[in-house]
Amino acid sequence: MNSVLDHYETHLAPVYVWMAGGVEHALSLGSNDVAPFLDPPGIAVDLGAGFGMHSIPLARAGHQVLAVDTSRLLLAELRKHGKGLGVTAIEADLLDFSEHLRRPADLILCMGDTLTHLQSTRDVERLLRSVAEALRPDGRFVATFRDYRDLPMDERRFISVRSDSERIQTCFLEAMDERIRVHDIIHERVHDAWAMKVSSYEKLRLAPEAVLRAAERVGLRCCIEPGPRGMVMVVAESPSRMRDVA
Repeated sequence: MNSVLDHYETHLAPVYVWMAGGVEHALSLGSNDVAPFLDPPGIAVDLGAGFGMHSIPLARAGHQVLAVDTSRLLLAELRKHGKGLGVTAIEADLLDFSEHLRRPADLILCMGDTLTHLQSTRDVERLLRSVAEALRPDGRFVATFRDYRDLPMDERRFISVRSDSERIQTCFLEAMDERIRVHDIIHERVHDAWAMKVSSYEKLRLAPEAVLRAAERVGLRCCIEPGPRGMVMVVAESPSRMRDVA
């Protein structure tokens, strides 16, 4: 089994744009995801930015974006497709994002399933504390992730991710106590045959209510909403906004 970093860098990153349906399709989805949070333009942070699915729409809307990810390959894609926009791409651990932020943020995103990639619930709280400290008065934090508490059973644990005439990706989910082991199986056509590559890594099984309580412990005021593509969304306001309202 690989670490999250190794799994993405060697196994998923080379096919990630394909997995997302191509750049333009992904940017269209990303634009819809961030549409409720675009005004007013300001300083935005995209944690787990990947190839720019959310960073590029934010920059197109006038935000100055700090895009943070651990994948050099995906960040190279972001720089290519976001050329000329206000995006600064940083290869760094998400937990260290504030070291690269020069001004308080108006908006911090942690989209996709990024939160579950952290190593522990303690790291989730550490990230949330950094978020609370990095937000300016009336700043917002938005995170989406999958609720893995009730996993599919038996043959339903095999999930078709995407396929075409040259590549097939299947995902297999294996339940553990506080984690889930994800096996990504990729078949690629090589000449007249199919070659198979398999890699696995572990994700956290985060309960949405636990994330909400952790955010509230660091002073963020949160609500849970349905997120895009079957995910859960946590929307939080900065402590300063709460004091201003009070």
